[in-house]
Amino acid sequence: MTFAISAQPFAALDALAAYDVWRLRQQVFVVEQECAYPDLDGRDPEPGTRHVLLTDDGELVGYARVLDDATTWRIGRVLLAPAARGRGLADQLVRTALDVCPDRDVVLDAQSPLTGWYATFGFTPDGAEFLEDGIPHVPMRLHHGA
Repeated sequence: MTFAISAQPFAALDALAAYDVWRLRQQVFVVEQECAYPDLDGRDPEPGTRHVLLTDDGELVGYARVLDDATTWRIGRVLLAPAARGRGLADQLVRTALDVCPDRDVVLDAQSPLTGWYATFGFTPDGAEFLEDGIPHVPMRLHHGA
């Protein structure tokens, strides 16, 4: 296995990479987690957005999206293909996502069972638990300089 990870703007994604991103997000969030939601929300091509891609021998097996929300960075759409889970690869995704988040707080909405895992990166709860697409989430924040 040869893993590679990169963070790039939408304009740097070729058509096949973009297709693989959208297919994997659909596979995990829409099909596996049974959440019918508008995944193509218009934010992917924004100039400040960074797409974190984890590949194994050229096949996309992990993904995260970093959005530039002007006053904060927002990490979302963090996922691994089912076959890639349980090997610590998600840690690499989050670390790489954080590497492209300079000089501001970073926020995310963690699925509630994952709040402890996100805490290992320095995130702390930043609001009350809420339901999104029937799944409990907790808003979390990593303070700049923490």
